[in-house]
Amino acid sequence: RFSFRSWCGDKDLIMSEIALIGKKIGMTREFYKSGQLVPVTVLKMEKARVIQVIDEEKRGYKAVQLGYGKIKNSKLTKAMKGYFAKKNTEAKKKLKEYRVKNLENYKEGNEFGLEIFKDIKFVDTKSRTIGKGFAGAMKRHNFGGLRASHGVSISHRSHGSTGQRQDPGKVFKGKKMAGHMGDKLRTMQNIEIIKTDLENELLYLKGSIPGSRNSEVIVKGSVKNIQKMTIEEKIKAAEQAKKTPDKKKKQWKLIN
Repeated sequence: RFSFRSWCGDKDLIMSEIALIGKKIGMTREFYKSGQLVPVTVLKMEKARVIQVIDEEKRGYKAVQLGYGKIKNSKLTKAMKGYFAKKNTEAKKKLKEYRVKNLENYKEGNEFGLEIFKDIKFVDTKSRTIGKGFAGAMKRHNFGGLRASHGVSISHRSHGSTGQRQDPGKVFKGKKMAGHMGDKLRTMQNIEIIKTDLENELLYLKGSIPGSRNSEVIVKGSVKNIQKMTIEEKIKAAEQAKKTPDKKKKQWKLIN
């Protein structure tokens, strides 16, 4: 009988279900032996602690509640102070709940860190974009604006007409207009992990990630089944291709 765990393994199962929260430090670059340069975003990851294991009998579904970050007791409400005292654990800044398939891998008090990304090549990130404040239609939605001459005065960068005539006689909801730009949650999928630093709890991800410095980033195993090669795998494949003689290359090309 096919089982989900036998297909992906315990570690992959854990990673596909729960997420870690990190802080965006900034961007840098990584060099490979081949001389290739890759821009990377550096995240300072925090360990997640299992606060509560939720049974299916109690709520009708299996889930795990994880706690992230530190917080002073003075900033907690009485209810939350009592909750953490009952669980016999230190107070956490954020609590998040994740639905899981099996509760065997989780016990109250267990901690998960960067080690869960050991066999993971691609991840999904969720963070808040940089707020730009109030922006016009040209900056916010890439409008062309009105004409520079021939009767247009003062309103060169305006968005133009927004409604219709007498019918329906209103502006539809969601119309692209000037307004608050940025400061929205955005998910980036299939981001490659370049390397992990377990000692300093740093995660290096390929390319840029939405958000300013010190912003919060949620990192989770990739939802999609990714078959593409990583940069290291591409470099190895290129080196092997150089070693193979020309005859074999031609034969390989004819086969494919």
